[in-house]
Amino acid sequence: RGAYLMTMGTVVSWEMTLRPRYLTIVPLFHCNNWNHTWMMPLLGGTVVCCRDITAKNIYDAIADEGVTHFGGAPIVLNMIVNAAEEDRREFDHVVEVFTAGAPPPAAILAAIEPLGFHVTQVYGLTETYGHVTECLWQPHRWDDLPAEEQYAIKARTGVLMPMMEDITVMDPETMQQIPMDGETTGEIMIRGNPVMKGYLKNTEATAEAFRGGYFHSGDIAIQHPDGYIKITDRAKDIIISGGENVSSVEIEGTLMHHPAVLLCAVVAKPDEKWGEVPCAFVELKPGAEVGEKELIAFARERLAGFKTPKRVIFQELPKTSTGKIQKFELRNLAKTL
Repeated sequence: RGAYLMTMGTVVSWEMTLRPRYLTIVPLFHCNNWNHTWMMPLLGGTVVCCRDITAKNIYDAIADEGVTHFGGAPIVLNMIVNAAEEDRREFDHVVEVFTAGAPPPAAILAAIEPLGFHVTQVYGLTETYGHVTECLWQPHRWDDLPAEEQYAIKARTGVLMPMMEDITVMDPETMQQIPMDGETTGEIMIRGNPVMKGYLKNTEATAEAFRGGYFHSGDIAIQHPDGYIKITDRAKDIIISGGENVSSVEIEGTLMHHPAVLLCAVVAKPDEKWGEVPCAFVELKPGAEVGEKELIAFARERLAGFKTPKRVIFQELPKTSTGKIQKFELRNLAKTL
């Protein structure tokens, strides 16, 4: 049911016509690619597989195979924008792009559209069978705005897609709608038939996720007066790097195995290329010595490359009176690095 509704809803949202040609940039095991590839037989379209995600291969697929649609993380957009001149190809049509996985920088959106790409940000989770919101453009309201304002709007998370019942931002404790003032934060709550039934053999987690009759996304956002949502933080400390979810807990657990490490906390550091990258703050044991490069190498031996911290900062970690590490302070610090 979820896959069917997501597939049909995406056809409507993308205003797709017959015989599109879709390029598989997102891995086929991702829920987005289940739905996107299933749209092709529905519309008599073609799936074009891209096994090696490079700017050259994307340009070649568009120019040689006539690709009309693809979905990809903001890092893919960045790759296209910064492609070497010899890798670029001319093409005679506009390519429709759904981007998700991390909020796309407005600067990247501004740079890619003149190249022949029309980008729409979408948002969702595996628990919702993929994207459930889209930053639906309203020409009568926004076409005459300055370019900088237009791309700031395009970087929003958006409004619910047609197959959804309700998506809003609430106070997770009171389950009341937050003021739609573009400033007050709450948690994105989701309701609709594409949402999962629950977590397999985990009734406790399922009950918590659906507390109050909505699916709790774990993502913190604001909501503008026009109803458009914009994510501001990840409540569960998940780092989204290049469209992949990276667990800060997993990285912290790895670093804690190093004999010199007393405490550590990993947060997201904004990155122009990847959207976010892991940044580790480490408190060493008394008298212990270890360098940043050594700790990064230690982590790289045990983790995938995209999970490896790109920076390690040595300092005493800020803590509450109960000893809980105050990650919000570290996030603010990481933004300045």
